[in-house]
Amino acid sequence: MDWPLFGELSRALALKVARGYDPEVVVGIATAGVIPGAVIAAMLQREFYSIMVSRRYRAEAVRETPAIIGAAPPEVRGKRVLLVDETCDSGETMRMAVAAIVNTGATDIRTAVGFRTGPYEPDYAALETDNTIVLPWDGEVIISR
Repeated sequence: MDWPLFGELSRALALKVARGYDPEVVVGIATAGVIPGAVIAAMLQREFYSIMVSRRYRAEAVRETPAIIGAAPPEVRGKRVLLVDETCDSGETMRMAVAAIVNTGATDIRTAVGFRTGPYEPDYAALETDNTIVLPWDGEVIISR
């Protein structure tokens, strides 16, 4: 996927959200969810924050498990929140971030992703596909020495 297509999908996602929800705050799941989250926040003219969810391997398992790093932004307390990530498959990362935002006191949370690639059903998705998604920044890794 190239940058122009990614931008159009982020725009389409913002339009879907605007038709069905009026968030007071947009939160992007770092790292990749920050990019579409910031685009959506700018288009909706809402404040933008991020939450860091890391992937790590458990010793007894081959697969990665998400873990919250730091806290959810305190600015979500008492607010309607749109939580954004670039993709979702199983929904583990999204569920963990939603729980952190609920525990911080948000009054309503909706979820949005650029790409739904598995069984988890976010409130909003720009595109649903079974294909592997290669995002623009994944194809342009810069290695410095």
